[in-house]
Amino acid sequence: MIEYATAQAWSRGLENVHFQVMDVMEPLAFPDASFDLINGRLLCGFMLPEAWPRLLAECRRLLVPGGVVRLTEMEEPLTTSPAFERFSALVTEALRRAGQSFSPDGRHLGITPVLPRLVRQAGFVDVRLRPTAIEWSMGTEQHYPVFKDALIGLELVQPFLIRAGVATPEELTSLYQQAVAEMQADNFCAIWQLLTVWGNQPA
Repeated sequence: MIEYATAQAWSRGLENVHFQVMDVMEPLAFPDASFDLINGRLLCGFMLPEAWPRLLAECRRLLVPGGVVRLTEMEEPLTTSPAFERFSALVTEALRRAGQSFSPDGRHLGITPVLPRLVRQAGFVDVRLRPTAIEWSMGTEQHYPVFKDALIGLELVQPFLIRAGVATPEELTSLYQQAVAEMQADNFCAIWQLLTVWGNQPA
């Protein structure tokens, strides 16, 4: 991923961009008040619920007075594909079983309802929200890019689902093939909902 990001920066002529690998579950190797903006996207796939307050406290430490933390998280997309919907249900249940979900019953990821409160509880002020809906139905501009990412996600998540005991390899292979076909159907419809929450470090 670092190599990809570096190549993207180089292709755009950006010479003042640097990338480092660190574990966000641990204190980060930067001095206090190092950043004006901290941006995080789609952390819910690996963040444990109890780790969020620690991460946000670390963001407070790293931001200058008046600096901004901006987090974008998601819930599973809503689609007309029965196989994709089943996959989504397996993912959210597996995350619940693994203790990686805010959802009380495993029907959602559960991060979007609690994210604003987490940011406020961390001490950020002027907390605001911006919902985004990406339509990736067949025939729309976003269909192919999101479809391509969905295929990668459905493939990469399978070992986790098997370890969580929510499905067998055979079930997932069949479900994957069905989802691929359904997501390419002329009548396929889909919406991906994201929520961006941002707040300011007190001055």
